[in-house]
Amino acid sequence: MGQTSSQADRMTCCVRVIVVGAGSRGEIYSQFASIHPERMKVVAVADPRKFARTKLQQQHNIVDENIFEDWHSIVEREKFADAVLICTPDRLHKEPAVAFAKKGYHVLLEKPMATTAEDCTVIVEACIQSGVMLSVGHVLRYDPVIHKIKELIDAGVIGDVIHIQHLEPVGFYHFAHSFVRGNWRNEEESSFVLLAKSCHDIDLIHHWAGGRRCVKMSSFGSVSHFSKENKPAGAAHRCLDCSVEAACPYSARKIYLDRVKQGHTGWPVSVICPSSFPDIESVSEALRTGPYGRCVYECDNDVCSNQVVNMEFEGGLTAAFSMVAFTEEICQRKTTVYGSKGELSYDGHGIQVFDFLTQKSTKHTAHNNAPGHFGMSGHGGADYHLINAFISAVANNDPSLIRSGPEETLLSHLLVFEAERSRLESRVVYCGDTSQN
Repeated sequence: MGQTSSQADRMTCCVRVIVVGAGSRGEIYSQFASIHPERMKVVAVADPRKFARTKLQQQHNIVDENIFEDWHSIVEREKFADAVLICTPDRLHKEPAVAFAKKGYHVLLEKPMATTAEDCTVIVEACIQSGVMLSVGHVLRYDPVIHKIKELIDAGVIGDVIHIQHLEPVGFYHFAHSFVRGNWRNEEESSFVLLAKSCHDIDLIHHWAGGRRCVKMSSFGSVSHFSKENKPAGAAHRCLDCSVEAACPYSARKIYLDRVKQGHTGWPVSVICPSSFPDIESVSEALRTGPYGRCVYECDNDVCSNQVVNMEFEGGLTAAFSMVAFTEEICQRKTTVYGSKGELSYDGHGIQVFDFLTQKSTKHTAHNNAPGHFGMSGHGGADYHLINAFISAVANNDPSLIRSGPEETLLSHLLVFEAERSRLESRVVYCGDTSQN
């Protein structure tokens, strides 16, 4: 058994970390050092963008000799920290993860682990062989309310789990920002959307299945709405020049410029100005010249905007997952777990269990002691709990504190690749049967 979170919080051993990738995720995880300077210290940063690495240097008082444009220069030096936070783009995960593991650094790796099943396997093998801990950024595992679902299932409150129904509502403007205009819009440049966005969700379903092996899968999905054929008459190439922009819910003016005028400079506004702090002038310039000002109907996006995955596990347990772009709520997952003795439902905020025997419903809550405004919206404070668990694990040499370690995370990632194979080949895939490739 690992320590409780309260015990872990009392640990005072200061863990020295290197941040590789000083973008949104790297900056979020680094905030932990500002809140708990006695427990974590950022001692180095690597990022090719001067503004990003300088910003992190100033926030954490990092000495000049530990500021790098390229992480390779860090690996060439003698080991001078305990752990590394790898928050590079998806396609740039494998090489640093393997190199730092071989150097003896414990690794927190942003999800997805890598963009091929082979690379994911190599990362896990490198960490195991090097004897270092690997924590993958499946932040939802650390959401106190979502974690409560697992505890209730394991406690048998709904009996044997028969079926899991899980929805990820991405959010209409979130999808336009990240998957139409942004970094994850194009599979060649990043990865397919089920991996980039929903490996969280397949991981949760696999986790809730309680060790039962997934035996077969099917998946369907496509690019809906965000295409040239759906461009409104009279629409311009860019939102700032568009005469019909006022009638478009995906207008960049609405998503970014109106927000910054209201004083909102966090995500997603912060993402579009990689070389300066967001203000009206810099945001306007970004929309005039950068990718985030483009018409959503004229982008080079090719990732699915809606996808379903059906899964069958050993013992007959079935699961149905849906990811859809066109929603009001941003990433507030909704789940129903149907058991032999009851039904558990989660609406993105709280849990309710209906008992078939008593025919009564019970509400369940979970305490969330994460600091306000830490991490991404939609993660329910889970960003804080993830980095807290990782730092505690390193400080205490206790990998049991990590909820998304190497082997189980690899298994759930492999399911994501199998699901996408099903979608691309339009057939049911029998998991692990490589003879069908």
